[in-house]
Amino acid sequence: MARADSYPTRPVTLLVGYPAGGPTDALARVVADGMRGSLGQPVIIENIGGAAGTVAAERAAHANPDGYTLNFGNFGDHVIAGAVYPLRFNVLSDFAPIALLSSHPLLIVAKRSLPANNLREFIDWLRANPDKAAEGTLGPGSIQHVAGIFLQKLTGTRFQFVPYRGSAPAMQDLLSGQIDFLIDPAPNSLPQVRAGTVKVFAVTAKTRLPAAPEIPTANEAGVPDFYAGSWHAFWAPNGTPRVVVDTVNAAIIAAVADPKVRDRLVDLGQQIFPRDQQTPEALGAFQAAEIERWWPMIKAAGIKAE
Repeated sequence: MARADSYPTRPVTLLVGYPAGGPTDALARVVADGMRGSLGQPVIIENIGGAAGTVAAERAAHANPDGYTLNFGNFGDHVIAGAVYPLRFNVLSDFAPIALLSSHPLLIVAKRSLPANNLREFIDWLRANPDKAAEGTLGPGSIQHVAGIFLQKLTGTRFQFVPYRGSAPAMQDLLSGQIDFLIDPAPNSLPQVRAGTVKVFAVTAKTRLPAAPEIPTANEAGVPDFYAGSWHAFWAPNGTPRVVVDTVNAAIIAAVADPKVRDRLVDLGQQIFPRDQQTPEALGAFQAAEIERWWPMIKAAGIKAE
């Protein structure tokens, strides 16, 4: 085994639990390319799809903790999955946190024919039509599903969930009027909002989107405290030497500080975490807080992977 203080002496593998060409893969490739200068070695992406990203996370959790196998994951596979899937690893104790990268909120978008024109009218319409409206999701435990459960809890509304294999078919059915609305990652929905093919009611963040400042936050539009979104981060297997974790963390920070990398991440609809939140300790605390926030809600709703 290579000595930790000489790390890295060979290429580093970054496991990504989603297909090549998808949004998570795109982020991983942008940052991995930017890390090469600091590490002096290439960071090679290995896509291992399946079970909402948990197949890759499991392999990373059980990998040799020498810094040569890392995991790039997100809110879904490192928070939601722990409450939804029967995992053979622990989303907290089996990993060494490295760095938070970026986040993106969700947009509440609806079909053009929906009678509501703003979020308050939309909630009133849902209340007047219990169990009749349909929200598209990517299946049980997806961010869309969990956000819908959260919206029901906050507003006292009831609506149906329609699962899809991916964001594209869900958006197709929204555009054709087969479903009524989506609570969808902003990078996916924003092009349709700009094209005027869907109605947009709010963004589920504490501040407005820099890329679309005309869209109000849910708090401004009438649903206080409706904050939901996804985020991405880097982990290593638990037991990875701290000097290795710090080396990778420094390479990530240097990559994100590069204006070209930052611009590309923003183009992909991401909001980069501030420098003081890019530490291993900040990621560990943030992930634990997200678990404490979301797991009780998920378990109370009886959400289980099918």
